[in-house]
Amino acid sequence: MIQQDIINDQYIVQVANENHLQMAETICNEMEQSAKARGTGIAKRSPVYLMEKMLEGKAVIATTVAGEWVGFCYIETWEHGKFVANSGLIVHPDHRKSGLATNIKQKAFELSRSKFPNAKIIGLTTSLAVMKINSDLGYQPVTLSELPADEAFWKGCSSCVNYDILTRTNRKHCLCTGMLYDPEEPKKNEKQEKWNFLKESKLYERWMKLKERILFRLKERPRARRSERELEAVG
Repeated sequence: MIQQDIINDQYIVQVANENHLQMAETICNEMEQSAKARGTGIAKRSPVYLMEKMLEGKAVIATTVAGEWVGFCYIETWEHGKFVANSGLIVHPDHRKSGLATNIKQKAFELSRSKFPNAKIIGLTTSLAVMKINSDLGYQPVTLSELPADEAFWKGCSSCVNYDILTRTNRKHCLCTGMLYDPEEPKKNEKQEKWNFLKESKLYERWMKLKERILFRLKERPRARRSERELEAVG
């Protein structure tokens, strides 16, 4: 059983349950506001959907010791449990840069491994901070073709402002980076030098800016005029 964690005597990170149902609407609203602030989109979820995740034991919630909501994440499965995604990571603005995101992701990772030990754990994100957290957990960057082919998985991207880029490139390219943890290769993961995201973050930021310029240029250009060389250049 996944135990709750108490962080710095301030926060409790645990698997969500029926006692947290009343927080679902507040979490949904914060997810929407956060996406608007970043200028990107995320798969929109209803309070009822988050409640279902809580009741199924497929969500992680962080609260203050007094019971105030401060962070959340949930897990989804694809292709009959072959893939698991830790989705909807959100931390209340007043509690960011406290290490909570790392603690929530760690707990969601443990929950995913406990419930679906043979599943590949995947992620799609533009956030450098989330990529660093994923890297520390053993994820590796992968091409989008290595993620689920399930149409329902990609439908979750439809509310993103960059969805047009994804569809125009036949799901080969987007501003998001795909990441994957493969439990079938534990020895390889242990021996392989960890993807040092802190060391490479400046280089990655420059790469993302170049990628963004190219992909947005493709978005504005008629389909017939796009260059195959440009598509290959963004990897």
